Amino acid sequence: MSTGVSSQEEIAARVKALESMLIERGVMTTSMVDHIVDIYENEVGPQLGAKVVAKAWADPDFRTRLLDDATEACKELGIGGLQGEDMVVLEDTDEVHHAIVCTLCSCYPWPVLGLPPNWYKDPQYRARIVREPRKVLSEDFGFAVSDDREIRIWDSSSEMRYWVLPQRPAGTGGWSEDQLAELVTRDSMIGVGPVKEVA
Repeated sequence: MSTGVSSQEEIAARVKALESMLIERGVMTTSMVDHIVDIYENEVGPQLGAKVVAKAWADPDFRTRLLDDATEACKELGIGGLQGEDMVVLEDTDEVHHAIVCTLCSCYPWPVLGLPPNWYKDPQYRARIVREPRKVLSEDFGFAVSDDREIRIWDSSSEMRYWVLPQRPAGTGGWSEDQLAELVTRDSMIGVGPVKEVA
């Protein structure tokens, strides 16, 4: 799977050109663009999922509700909406590691994870993660899952969107939910990467 800088630079150049054209033609203003960017950076995105994970780590009752009905539990925190109507959370354990994919297109739980990364929509990822998950995680993401842990791949669809509750790191007893949320990464909630290391 190619995640080269050149393709990222090309996408960024196209986005900038489109933005400039829309502003020049009066379709949008720079303040409108800034507002949209702010929404996706601060109101919709992986930081919301991180908030949910941190609460589940800190509050056992909430964790139970999240695993029973993720959609309803997220609503308790004011998180929900389009692409998040039917969510299921999969809890990582010492024995099992979970990862998600959408083999048909790019179904993804936007309310908690934000916009899907480009690689998530890449046909190579969608095909290979199902066939050789351990190899994909190690080679494409630099994320080694020990051989004694089972890896389960979950295929999201328009009817059901999965995401991962990663394991709480050791050494975080007594941490606030805000501190815990800082450890949670988007990739850890997709299952292709770890949470941040505890300093």
